[in-house]
Amino acid sequence: MQTKEFFATDENMDSVNTFIHSLLPKNCPMEEQYKIDVAVEEIFVNIAHYSGSEKAWIDCGTDEKGLFTVVFRDCGKPFNPLEQADPDITLSAEERDIGGLGIFLTKKFMTSVSYKYENEQNILTIKKSFS
Repeated sequence: MQTKEFFATDENMDSVNTFIHSLLPKNCPMEEQYKIDVAVEEIFVNIAHYSGSEKAWIDCGTDEKGLFTVVFRDCGKPFNPLEQADPDITLSAEERDIGGLGIFLTKKFMTSVSYKYENEQNILTIKKSFS
């Protein structure tokens, strides 16, 4: 796993994507890269907008089980997005409450998503299998 520190700002989204893309397995299909991009953007932008943390740390690589893994860490206020109710996607966009769709898609697109709060850090881990 490689680690990189980013200021938690929208302007760093391209740098985050460049870092993630540099570590994607060579066999990553474009459709799966798109899903990873959606998840990464959702998580990083939420850190930038809502956590209150100036910085985010991203650990990225392929783990011992062959899963592509991205770990997001920030020192913002504790928040577990996985505890939020999934949006009712049977409703029209006008009828749905604002928010929640990004983490819903992240959970659908990734093989696994987990959260913990440890050492005064939010730690959100996403994993993706390509087999």
